[in-house]
Amino acid sequence: MKERAEEIVLSIQHVKKKIGRKWIIHDVSFDVRAGEIFGFLGPNGAGKTTTIRMLVDLIKPSAGKITVCGYNVNRQQEQALRHIGSIVENPEMYVYLTGWENLEHFARMQPGIDQQRIGEVVEMVRLDRRIHDKVSTYSLGMRQRLGIAQALLGRPRLLILDEPTNGLDPKGIKEMRQFIRQLADEGMAVFVSSHLLSEIQLLCDRVAIISSGRVLAVGDVDELIAGNSDHVIWDLSPAVQGKRILLKLDYCEIVERPEEVLDDSLLAGMPQGAVVTRIHSAHTPKAVTALVAAGVQVREVHRINPTLEQLFLQMTEGERIE
Repeated sequence: MKERAEEIVLSIQHVKKKIGRKWIIHDVSFDVRAGEIFGFLGPNGAGKTTTIRMLVDLIKPSAGKITVCGYNVNRQQEQALRHIGSIVENPEMYVYLTGWENLEHFARMQPGIDQQRIGEVVEMVRLDRRIHDKVSTYSLGMRQRLGIAQALLGRPRLLILDEPTNGLDPKGIKEMRQFIRQLADEGMAVFVSSHLLSEIQLLCDRVAIISSGRVLAVGDVDELIAGNSDHVIWDLSPAVQGKRILLKLDYCEIVERPEEVLDDSLLAGMPQGAVVTRIHSAHTPKAVTALVAAGVQVREVHRINPTLEQLFLQMTEGERIE
């Protein structure tokens, strides 16, 4: 992973939201830095949409502070929103106009955007060959890129993308992922809300996991996953004796139902008679020593890094994702 700039573009500090007598957002805090892609994940009703609406000043928080490039979103709306570009799910476009005409229309709503800038964003999203065709002829991926071009017109420092790969085919998803990475590499802060956990794992540098209006974890995707990689597959001979030895170790727990913690591909590749345990990485060498001392042959030791989806379900106690 590339080294990221430390400049904080978006800061959310102890934000809460109450609707009627019910608290929807209890206490949300995280920062998004320049040059990084930040993922925002949560099950249905977790508070993702409410949080995004507060980011762009569509609704006001009941408590807490949101700043963009140092400007308070609620008290300095014009200065803060000037630095934000956003696209929510499938962008709404005038399908009877060309892509260029759509961008001209949106450019009129913002000061200081000329034909040169429109040309720049068209080139950035790689639509230059089709920009003068009617939007009705565009694929979903092309419409998504046109929507991002619109969001980039005002030269934002923060780009908010809600479900940017929604409905795209595998080729379109890969292209979108490459394009978003390019924006981050050029110094933009990109905030991505998505239900495609595998895509978030491939795309994002850091992630916030939210459930029931509370942030459960914030951190580097790789570090969050590595910090929860406590499952180990043991290929032992003889397997029965090896399992008996592992059962005696107070720092090792046998997983009797491995199908509940391993995905199908890992289960299919497990050796016959393999033992699955929960054990901290620091204790694995001691377990190997105990097995060898007991005359058990250790053919293979395979530590499993959970997918982001498994980590997500574990943290949210199996709640459904959006």
